[in-house]
Amino acid sequence: MTSGGSFYITTPIYYPSDVPHIGHGYTTVAVDTLARWHRQSGDDTWMLTGTDEHGQKMMRAAAANGVSPQQWVDKLVAEAWYPLLETLDVANDDFIRTTQERHEESVKAFIQAIYDRGYIYAGEYEALYCVGCEEFKPESDVAMGTGAFEGLKVCAIHSKPLELLHEKNYFFKLSEFGDRLLELYRDQPDFVQPESARNEVVAFVQQGLNDLSISRSAFDWGIPVPWDSSHVIYVWVDALLNYATAIGYGSDEENFARRWPGYHVVGKDILRFHAVIWPAMLMAAGLEVPKGVFAHGWLLVGGEKMSKSKATGIAPETLVSTFGSDAYRFYFLSAIAFGQDGSFSWEDMSARYQAELANGFGNLASRSVAMTAKYFDGSVPEPGDYTDGDLEIQGLVEGAARRADEAVARFRIDQAIDEIWTIVDALNGYITENEPWALAKSEDLRGRLQTVLYTCLEGLRALAVLLSPIMPKSTETLWEALGAKAALGELRAQPLREAGRWGQLSAGATVSKIQPLFPRIEED
Repeated sequence: MTSGGSFYITTPIYYPSDVPHIGHGYTTVAVDTLARWHRQSGDDTWMLTGTDEHGQKMMRAAAANGVSPQQWVDKLVAEAWYPLLETLDVANDDFIRTTQERHEESVKAFIQAIYDRGYIYAGEYEALYCVGCEEFKPESDVAMGTGAFEGLKVCAIHSKPLELLHEKNYFFKLSEFGDRLLELYRDQPDFVQPESARNEVVAFVQQGLNDLSISRSAFDWGIPVPWDSSHVIYVWVDALLNYATAIGYGSDEENFARRWPGYHVVGKDILRFHAVIWPAMLMAAGLEVPKGVFAHGWLLVGGEKMSKSKATGIAPETLVSTFGSDAYRFYFLSAIAFGQDGSFSWEDMSARYQAELANGFGNLASRSVAMTAKYFDGSVPEPGDYTDGDLEIQGLVEGAARRADEAVARFRIDQAIDEIWTIVDALNGYITENEPWALAKSEDLRGRLQTVLYTCLEGLRALAVLLSPIMPKSTETLWEALGAKAALGELRAQPLREAGRWGQLSAGATVSKIQPLFPRIEED
């Protein structure tokens, strides 16, 4: 993507019926990192996150707690979901709540538009419904219960009994869009990523699509259907529309035109809604489909997907209070191939923190700054003639920066970090090889010492810029310690796609003492 283009990216909007766990945190920091990268590359970037607050599950939870649904969701969002963004250092541009008037009015306008275009009809519906998923279940998602639910049909995800519902509903003619969707997947092979997700979606659509019930009449916690107030819009339809309503669909056409279409990052369990139903709804309304849908894998704890019912949910602040938000962001974005399932364990996180952050990146920064203070009174030295080894480092930095940007364009943050980390490893090896402490003993070798330390400091300048979307706090600390803020301006103002260009840190800049970026953690 060229600098200055529009880059609109969304997290799913989260269902706030329970507190966030590290799976929610994973999706959010991934999207935040992609947004920060594009923003710092000069792209017209907008990051959206939010909460999905309607539906039967929310209504039942509120009743069980003796409050109205609105009071219940207000409490959950204020106490758990807004704080998550602060805990993880997320720089979102907007936070949409589906109970906001700006959303509700625009949803009605959208539903009315596809009704007027002939894509909605009234009918009767009987199907097995999972309140946990807020979804009518196809046969493939129905299992037979065991234990207390022996002989009952249960949800394959929640293992809870399904409810047989019979309602008069309004239906969306999803069945009419199968061919157009298959054409979309064929013409835009990267519309659904990764490839395993794309194959699943194609196979699902090839089996034939059924029309979709888009209203409920058994309860009233939702957005009324504009032409029939005895029905509310099905929670999933209401939720998907947040991506359009938040950027001005139906209220600010200029902003909508500026931002739309965008990219959606979702967990693979909600892929079909985003890669099948959502583009079909947009086609029905005569709007452009999204630029792409990226489905990441599940975070597994002890080999199982995290869930409240199985008590495997871990709150992000538990990890952040031990390791810090930067280490949280780094670990989840680097340890898991983005798009595949990944396992979390304390032991793995602790080991990577020690090896890669404390001993790798942190130690490189501390040593380079300390030696500059010791040998050059804290002033960035003027480099002399470069040797082949120095030029090799320069080429490596330029190449790693370019390849990291290419990896981010493919949504592979893990590969981008791998590329950037080659700089950390190379500079640590370079210090060992060149032994600046030995060079410092001879006045004749002072010119060489200047070149070696400049190479380390300029490499750290590039690292601070490249890692700032991933680890905003520690890179800010490093940027100031390098004297780069005074010499080059704010870290976030550095053009990311220029990070690999050698020689930006000027000689004479003043370095300052740096506290360990990643302090040692005492093992309990």
